[in-house]
Amino acid sequence: MSEIRNLNPECIWRNFDALTQVPRPSGHLEKVQQFLLDFAARVGVEGFKDAAGNIVMRKPASAGMENKKGVILQAHMDMVPQKSKESTHNFETDPIETYVDGEWVRAKGTTLGADNGIGVAAIMAVMEDKTLVHGPVEGLITADEETGMFGANDLPCDELQGDILLNLDSETWGKFVIGSAGGIDITATLAYKEVETDKEDAAVKVLLKGLKGGHSGLEINEGRGNANKLMARFVHEAIAEFGARLATWHGGTMR
Repeated sequence: MSEIRNLNPECIWRNFDALTQVPRPSGHLEKVQQFLLDFAARVGVEGFKDAAGNIVMRKPASAGMENKKGVILQAHMDMVPQKSKESTHNFETDPIETYVDGEWVRAKGTTLGADNGIGVAAIMAVMEDKTLVHGPVEGLITADEETGMFGANDLPCDELQGDILLNLDSETWGKFVIGSAGGIDITATLAYKEVETDKEDAAVKVLLKGLKGGHSGLEINEGRGNANKLMARFVHEAIAEFGARLATWHGGTMR
């Protein structure tokens, strides 16, 4: 049994632990979608997959609370599939291996998937709890958030019935976020002509490393460097000032 199941609140961590056993990298969500549908059926709430691949759960209001405003709890089901160089983990088939390290929950050689698995686990905890007194509650668990907000963008009109939406994709405990930076996706193409190198040309290998990293959403205010962007600026200047030519390029691909 995973040690994170013993953490409190138990209703959250038990469900998060179950979620770590289900592969859910962005773009490969069939297993986690079925997992969530099976969960809804098991705990006795309505559950369905919409045309955008989102999973929606609906829990009726408690007796006497039917006229209260409906609340929508929203999280996303996919996770960023990054791993260490030495890891043999297959995100499409293997469960995440978790462990407790002091005050932190970590994964062995991979990303943990708490973004946004912990939000999904919270929705599951609400859906299964028979003691809560509440108005109508909906759970909206969106697809492929990490790669472009596809599930949210393609959400069918008039699918949700609630009045208040709470997004559970945050890491700041005890605070409500009422606004945040937007984003844009750009797909760019560049035509080029390959040329043969001359014998007197010098080959130079440039490495850019040692940056602090940091989530561009949560820590965008830190102004930290992005290796791909900085390398692009370097290559641009090398071409413009010294007539350099690019042979190969390797960089990270995660958003």
